[in-house]
Amino acid sequence: MTHNRYLLIVGIAGLVSWIAWFIVLNKLDPFESMGVSLSLFFLSMFFALSCTFTIIGFYFRLWLNKNEIYSQHISIAFRQGIELTIIALGCIFFLILGVLTWWSGFLLILSVSLVELYFVARQEG
Repeated sequence: MTHNRYLLIVGIAGLVSWIAWFIVLNKLDPFESMGVSLSLFFLSMFFALSCTFTIIGFYFRLWLNKNEIYSQHISIAFRQGIELTIIALGCIFFLILGVLTWWSGFLLILSVSLVELYFVARQEG
């Protein structure tokens, strides 16, 4: 599969996910069914942010590195998109629980950064 086709599929999935997130946000009442509403909210936002961060990360990597290894850019952008999504949704989850402070957000970022450092070290070795 070419990188353009992959990005088109990811872009369409992201668009559908953003539409689903918007529908969940406007149509579901969290006071009526909190479990379903929160589950669908986080699930649709996970896919929407993952697709968005993957596409942005791919083009940012392409802009920084002018080499032609697109598959490497795509896999790294996908991994980092998932990691950024985990940070964003983790902060939203902490905010819902009422425990988000600057240091808890920092610890979340630090823990995800350590996971990324593991992947980078494994890739270089």
